[in-house]
Amino acid sequence: MSHPLFEKHRATLDNALQAIQTRGYWSAYNEMPSPKVYGATAPEDGKRAFDALLGQQFELGQPGQTGWHGGEQSPFGIEMNVQYPVCEVEALISAGEKAMVGWQAVGAAGRTGICMEMLERLNQQSFEIAHAVMMTTGQGWMMAFQAGAPHAQDRGLEAVTYAWREQSAVPAQAMWEKPQGKNPPLVMQKNFEIVGRGVGVVVGCGTFPTWNTYPGLFAALATGNAVIIKPHSNAILPAAITVRTLRAVLTENGLNPDLVTLCVAAQRETTRQLVTHSGVKSIDFTGSNVFGQWLIDHCRQAQVYAELAGVNNIVIESTDAYQAMLGNLAFTLSLYSGQMCTTSQALLVPAAGIDTDVGHKSYDEVCADLAQAVERFLSKPEVAHAVLGAIQSNDTAERIDIASSGSLGTVVLASTPLENPDFPKARVRTPVLLACDAEDEKAYMEERFGPISFIVKVASAEAAIALSERITRTHGALTVGIYSTRPEVIDAMTAATWRSKVALSINLTSGVFVNQSAAFSDYHGTGGNPSANASYSDSAFVANRFRVVQRRRHV
Repeated sequence: MSHPLFEKHRATLDNALQAIQTRGYWSAYNEMPSPKVYGATAPEDGKRAFDALLGQQFELGQPGQTGWHGGEQSPFGIEMNVQYPVCEVEALISAGEKAMVGWQAVGAAGRTGICMEMLERLNQQSFEIAHAVMMTTGQGWMMAFQAGAPHAQDRGLEAVTYAWREQSAVPAQAMWEKPQGKNPPLVMQKNFEIVGRGVGVVVGCGTFPTWNTYPGLFAALATGNAVIIKPHSNAILPAAITVRTLRAVLTENGLNPDLVTLCVAAQRETTRQLVTHSGVKSIDFTGSNVFGQWLIDHCRQAQVYAELAGVNNIVIESTDAYQAMLGNLAFTLSLYSGQMCTTSQALLVPAAGIDTDVGHKSYDEVCADLAQAVERFLSKPEVAHAVLGAIQSNDTAERIDIASSGSLGTVVLASTPLENPDFPKARVRTPVLLACDAEDEKAYMEERFGPISFIVKVASAEAAIALSERITRTHGALTVGIYSTRPEVIDAMTAATWRSKVALSINLTSGVFVNQSAAFSDYHGTGGNPSANASYSDSAFVANRFRVVQRRRHV
């Protein structure tokens, strides 16, 4: 049985199904913050809606509320002072379990249509969400709009699309007839019910509170589960806006809004109590290895989908577009001050240097030229602030200071503070580049989150490929890259990435960068190395979130 919202969004769903099949370019939500796309007053309305939230209590009407909590510190230095409801864990889980009864009853098509309506509603709020993302994470405006709103919504729709494809493959009923020779056949009617596993918890991260949240959120919802979003303590507002919107859509459709709730943890123990609760059956997490591994080890009652730390790396063997390569790398290392799970940290360069279209370049020349490329790229303040954004946390700022001290390698490019004229209190730092030898593994062989990169001197191209594979196998990576004009080198790197199970970018010199990932086309993570045990998105990301319960009877 269909559902009105399923029919309303059927064309979009069909396009999404085609997109995940063909993996070509497709997007449901426009990435440009244009009034022509979102409405003449959308920019002003979104800013006004965001401003109205500052200094206020964010009402959600959730069960078990015991008080209020806030404390977000904006990397741009503005005062936020938003207070969020603190609710008892037991009350949220119990309410979610009750809400799942009605959610199951609407069926897979109903859930798909309602989830797509939720995403459409979120898209209409893209400017408000973008301001919330920008001011809590430190992302520049364009990234906050694109990654925080339409790109995140695309990732959510991608998860819904996979969920629908998997669920729609399960028939609602079947007539089973087994021949018995001369005797009458055995005939049974069998019915198959898709049932969610149980309450899902999505633990948000501080740098991408929507992009990294929406895949797990909508994968769990679309497959029949209640969801509790536990946001990062410094990026609550984007999650709260999301929860408010989803609860409104549920209410409008006669469903219990407690299917989706927000868990603001005033104490760390609250998070541990939540994720280890017997009623929680799936957990989505993006963040540190320490807590991610703790979740995997201690939350045995749940399926944990974890994106953890990694050491993304690039092998630079040769190039026929030297300046374009440097420009691409400069953008890659500068974007959002390197505060992305896909930013390259280790650049592996042969000790003998590399061949280029402008002559042979020594290892030292590659180091110097890349430093100059970064400086040149960031030389215009308006470009620098748009690309760099601001440093999200004190921990990242401290890591930059440590790297700039030279204790981890030879400083090729020092990090410098910049003053943002629009946000005088913003914490802005340029990237730091360090040179080191391959033997200095303690320096580069762990994730140093932020605008910190190492140009690692290796013995040869073969040694660089072997080191790249070892880094990925041992410490994980979401992205690796290769620059080479030699097919045999590219083939060797490709084979290494198959063995270490990591995505590879080859000779990127134009407007696509290794740290960007496009929904419906790029698989974000493979689930095959220590950086992540799941992928955004594939069938495995959704299929284990529901169960098929059958019933049968004689006819």
